[in-house]
Amino acid sequence: MKGLNVLAAFLGGAAVGAAIGILFAPEKGEDTRHKIAEILRKKGIRLNRNEMENLVDEIAAELKEKKGIEMLDCPVSGGEPKAIDGTLSIMCGGNKEIWDKYYDVLKAMGASVVYVGEIGSGNVAKLANQMVVAINIGACAEAMTFAKKMGSDPELVYQAIRGGLAGSTVMDAKVPMMLAGNYNPGFRIDLHIKDLNNALNASHAINMPVPMTAQMMEVMQELKNHGEGSCDHDDIVRYYERMTGVSIVKGK
Repeated sequence: MKGLNVLAAFLGGAAVGAAIGILFAPEKGEDTRHKIAEILRKKGIRLNRNEMENLVDEIAAELKEKKGIEMLDCPVSGGEPKAIDGTLSIMCGGNKEIWDKYYDVLKAMGASVVYVGEIGSGNVAKLANQMVVAINIGACAEAMTFAKKMGSDPELVYQAIRGGLAGSTVMDAKVPMMLAGNYNPGFRIDLHIKDLNNALNASHAINMPVPMTAQMMEVMQELKNHGEGSCDHDDIVRYYERMTGVSIVKGK
């Protein structure tokens, strides 16, 4: 079976590139492989899990040996500001020799370029990143709303705790935006929902419960339901505002 020919024949040319791009990513790859297997079943081709894995390996080999394509999966973190100034954190999966070969190219775009492991490992790191970011923003929003409802100034509380163990890059990036009522998107709620959905699918595929990630997904779904899907993910604070009737925006 020729892997690329199979994709082209049954998915159509336009879909091949997208399928190849995510077949190797654990967070989306599992779902994508199921969809491809279902399409093939409808065409009379049945593949078990091992055969699907072999198909993926075959595609990777064809890309490298026949098409001259070398693959790395390199998700990034840092949002629009760090993309603009070239200080992204880049997490890479793939063949170590290929990573070494293109390290300088990646370093031109990021302040941190870390090799994580085999192909797909970069996407695992990205999912872990998105889980931590969502949970961290949620904790910041909850804590600042708690401070305000207790009668304290959330901005002063933020200044008091940011230098201690509670402090984080997320806190310093998002709490000032919350206090200013600034929900202009650096990273939209809709995109974070997409990432958390992938994280939930991947974790469930390995029978791992991720309760905090699941809770943040429900929070973001509430925001989307209020028409705030295009807002920055610091908009999570408005979930707490609606629950408590308290706003932490300065002057309110």
